[in-house]
Amino acid sequence: MNWDRIEGNWEQFKGNVRQQWGKLTDDDMDNIQGKRQELSGKIQERYGKSKDEADREIDDWVARH
Repeated sequence: MNWDRIEGNWEQFKGNVRQQWGKLTDDDMDNIQGKRQELSGKIQERYGKSKDEADREIDDWVARH
């Protein structure tokens, strides 16, 4: 799956994202609005991860969905 599909159907994917990264709040999800860079930034912020780590986690998650 590609990110464009996730971004276009963000409302449908929000639940899956919250399952994967439970520390993200409803406000975070609303602010992300399907933008990959926003998601990466919030993962970095909430989990104390580097940009590379967050991007790798996102890539792994996208590959599974």
